[in-house]
Amino acid sequence: MMKYLVLSRRTPEFRREVLGEHYTFLDRLRDAGRLECAGPFTDQSGGAYILIAASLDEAKQFAFKDPLHTQGCSQLDVFEWNAG
Repeated sequence: MMKYLVLSRRTPEFRREVLGEHYTFLDRLRDAGRLECAGPFTDQSGGAYILIAASLDEAKQFAFKDPLHTQGCSQLDVFEWNAG
């Protein structure tokens, strides 16, 4: 299993009410052992989280189910991350 960095940047269509669904999504990933850590940027432009997955494709499959992404509130980029 590898670590994948998910960068989430808010779009002009961002809606604060979607955050509850986003946090539930992250909780489910954490409960499944797929989320290492997560948090917002202090400038409120978005946030980041670290996924644990078998491949970049699998990480993208998880990340692109994030309600912030599916509802057009954030653009996501997923990177394989060789973090120590």
